Amino acid sequence: MPTPRAAGPQLHLFLRTRQSVRTFGAHLVADETLERILTSATAAPSAHNRQPWRFLVLTERADKLLIADAMGARLRKDRLADGDPLEAVEADVSRSKSRIANAPVVIFVFMTMEEMDTYRDSRRQAAERTMAIQGTAMAMQNLLLAAHAEGLGACLMCAPLFCPDVIAQTLETPKEWEAQAIITVGFAETVREKKPRKTLAQVMRKRPSSP
Repeated sequence: MPTPRAAGPQLHLFLRTRQSVRTFGAHLVADETLERILTSATAAPSAHNRQPWRFLVLTERADKLLIADAMGARLRKDRLADGDPLEAVEADVSRSKSRIANAPVVIFVFMTMEEMDTYRDSRRQAAERTMAIQGTAMAMQNLLLAAHAEGLGACLMCAPLFCPDVIAQTLETPKEWEAQAIITVGFAETVREKKPRKTLAQVMRKRPSSP
């Protein structure tokens, strides 16, 4: 099967114009559009081709409110334990709840070690776990780009890493699923000015050529 080729300059422009969208309009995302996005997400590479990503899609407002309230309660508890001012904490909880409850589509991304290799020593087992996380992260990037290709906005939220037990209990997910992130998806209502990126010189080093 021949590999499809995209025009270089247009593809680079597409990649560089993707950005996080946090405010969505009320328009619903069609089921077939969502299916295309998730199918493209599953085309990501993964170690041993084990495909450790799992997705849970929420579109009903009652479901989104349920998990937003549960996560908000944990956020409030953690921040108050840190000694943060109540007013600031409540503002943070309210903002987080709004971002989840008001998104047309909320996709919870999980990672599973079920099909990954197992080792007797902790060093290699830790590496195997990292490989599963890397694969899941690449699926998330595919998902974000696929949403962009559909003319949709999306935003990655890493809050599930702080409350995986709350998510597992509230959403009744399989015990092997480990929460990694939320991706909210919808038609952009407002788009902020894109934040500047670090220059290539700031993030890359090249070893000098051998004499």
